[in-house]
Amino acid sequence: MDEVRVVLIGLGAMGAGMGKVLARRKGIRIVGAVRANPAYHGKDLSEVLELEENMGVQISGDAEAVLKEAKADLCLISTFSFTREVKPQIFQALDHGCNVITIAEEMAFPAAAEPEVTREIHEYAVERGRTVLGTGINPGFILDGLIIALTAACTDVKSIKARRVNDLSPFGPTVMRTQGVGTTLEDFEKGLEDGDIVGHVGFVESMHMIAYALGWKLDKIEQDRKPIMANEQRRGEHITVEAGMVAGCNHTAKGYINGEPVIVLEHPQQIQPSAAGIDTGDYIDVEGVPSISLGIKPEIPGGIGTIALAVNMIGPVLAASPGLTTMADLPLPRAVLGDVRETVEALRKA
Repeated sequence: MDEVRVVLIGLGAMGAGMGKVLARRKGIRIVGAVRANPAYHGKDLSEVLELEENMGVQISGDAEAVLKEAKADLCLISTFSFTREVKPQIFQALDHGCNVITIAEEMAFPAAAEPEVTREIHEYAVERGRTVLGTGINPGFILDGLIIALTAACTDVKSIKARRVNDLSPFGPTVMRTQGVGTTLEDFEKGLEDGDIVGHVGFVESMHMIAYALGWKLDKIEQDRKPIMANEQRRGEHITVEAGMVAGCNHTAKGYINGEPVIVLEHPQQIQPSAAGIDTGDYIDVEGVPSISLGIKPEIPGGIGTIALAVNMIGPVLAASPGLTTMADLPLPRAVLGDVRETVEALRKA
């Protein structure tokens, strides 16, 4: 198998981070890079990735031209959060023979919010003999994939409660906007009403992924979003929040069966929680036979975690059957530190 040829669509905090990791991976070569901001067009990718050696890959704003010339095996899409927004980019990549990994949060389990669009993407991918996966740290791992893995040690599961207290600081403008970071209390409330502020994108997807994996049928899902106010100045990599402004969103969700909450997820995420004396962490409690309690302190970092999930799933995606898939359907995720081509061959044989 030749080197795996990869195109990066989106070079924000996450896309650039993936590029840095890929530049060091065996068996992978970046052959194209797309960024909307015209200030970067024509620059060598090494400038954005802050690498000394010129990569010979010019950043472009024309995804169609890049994909046509690159003849890539896989496209990493790091642009939007919602399935409908990212669908045209997925179709475009599929048209040029690419498998696709996207960190669009809804794409972790798109059937939860967009069943018809999900069917369209799946059929399009099957028709072209390619695979599409949505992944990331959350959704994709902490509040769904890891929970599902823990239940493998249970003979029965009664309920699941999980909480992720994380630092939003590494993320870019899109995440800040959907969380309401940097807004006033009034603007936060208005943003919730208008749909501009949505809190954590992915709770519905995580709940449906867990239920799908366990064979549960949820009757309803309830969600609540409240602002986290800053009492002090807080700094992220891409934004500074002054005291009295919104630093994040405390988003909770409950999934019910027969009137009882069987899945409860809480996600208070904000920039620089340490400024307020708040420790980050990931906590999962499975009530069952046996009951399992897992605590990870501090949190698994969201930025590097999302980058790692996207990069580490390249091998499993290239080895998977054509169509739209999820983290609940693919082999157990792992860090791929050797030559990715060997991972692909091993998974195909398995």
